[in-house]
Amino acid sequence: MQEATGVQPPTATNRFVPTFVPPPAAPPTITVLRSRAEAEAYVASVCFKHGPPRLAGVELEWLVYSTIAPRQPPDAATLAAALGPHTPTTLRPGSPAIPLPGGSIVTVEPGGQVELASPPLAGLSALDRTVEADAAELHRRLAAHGLRIEPRASDPIRPPIRILDVPRYRAMESAFDRIGPHGRSGMCSTAAVQVCLDAGEAADIPRRWDALHALGPVLLAAFANSPLLHGRRTGWKSSRMACWLAADPDRTAPPPPRTGDPAAAWAERVLHTPLLCVRRPTGSWEVPGRVTFADWIGGALPTLPTTADLDYHVSTLFPPVRPRGHLEVRYVDGQPGRHWKLPMAMLVALLSDPVVTDRTLELCEPAQGRWISAARHGLDDRVLAAAAIGVFELACTALRALGGPPEYLAELEDVTERRVRSGRCPADEEIPGEPATRENSAPTWPSVALRDGPPCPEPIPGEPDSPDGERR
Repeated sequence: MQEATGVQPPTATNRFVPTFVPPPAAPPTITVLRSRAEAEAYVASVCFKHGPPRLAGVELEWLVYSTIAPRQPPDAATLAAALGPHTPTTLRPGSPAIPLPGGSIVTVEPGGQVELASPPLAGLSALDRTVEADAAELHRRLAAHGLRIEPRASDPIRPPIRILDVPRYRAMESAFDRIGPHGRSGMCSTAAVQVCLDAGEAADIPRRWDALHALGPVLLAAFANSPLLHGRRTGWKSSRMACWLAADPDRTAPPPPRTGDPAAAWAERVLHTPLLCVRRPTGSWEVPGRVTFADWIGGALPTLPTTADLDYHVSTLFPPVRPRGHLEVRYVDGQPGRHWKLPMAMLVALLSDPVVTDRTLELCEPAQGRWISAARHGLDDRVLAAAAIGVFELACTALRALGGPPEYLAELEDVTERRVRSGRCPADEEIPGEPATRENSAPTWPSVALRDGPPCPEPIPGEPDSPDGERR
């Protein structure tokens, strides 16, 4: 989610109205970090900003194909031509990278996935209007250059090929490759719906943090939409989440349930996670060995880190929920068509009132920690299926009380009755025109056919991984 924005009035050269532009900001104060305590205090202060929970945003990612050569990675020049003045500088240095008409920012992921990041807005209706219009403009631009959007959240036919040649992604690919093949697939071949919510008042943050994590396995299972990857059915309902859980568990795994003080636990995790890269004016950004940020403070690298380095390090952690001032929910697969609205509306509604949030925690308690089973089995997992029915029913009630858009409520009620009560997720539904793929009869891991690697992801100790709820 972007920071709050101002409005640029229409001019003769600005025919899209309204267009949002960031307000002038004071230069950040950059401080050299000399102790772990200083760094932990900084992380806790900037990653959990306190205040009334008023705003929400959404980040939508889509895999992109050429209608002429669908088995080839997106052509960078064609993609830049399609995005025009909205092209990010990672794809075309010197681009003005202006927001879309409603204020959404366009970025491009390493494999050519296109992302729309909305401004933070108050109320689902305003967010819906803005994102709907900006997504339509973005898709119109892509279609005009022979590019189409993939309705799945993982690439069903192509191998993972990075098209962005920037130091961050070169270092990320190298770091992930040292662990296994799955990070490259996550980087280049997956797409998500990411919902961004205010962290809330200080006293409410632990409840909201715990609720978002408790909801994780339930919503991951209910919205799983990536059964295909690199030319085959993988045996996982969410191959996307399987990739990310295995990519680099230090930076991608969920935290233990009920951490007590989320800010302190997150700060400790940030400092003890190995560096993915270190920014340098020239040359490689790679880091030798598995140097953590705490090691860097202790003198493991030639110069001490700064608060700016710590901010950047936080951006290289990819857990299911990432605090960045607001709370960025990252566990929902990309959805077909307009269905990105449903997880967004559910999360806003379920965190709209402390009583509703407490009831959410109760409903999710039996499914606590079932991340791998959710990714593998979806709602075939009986524990997750039972929890999902209660959670979706509660979300319908909460959304009605919140006064959400009527079409959201109608769609959510339809999905609850038609799909969730039947124990089905998007991965179980056929998409017309979907390419034929080989079946993988052994659902141990979505084979990527790039190199040999261990089964993925490694089981989390004590976590259930069975549709019957048994612990292995």
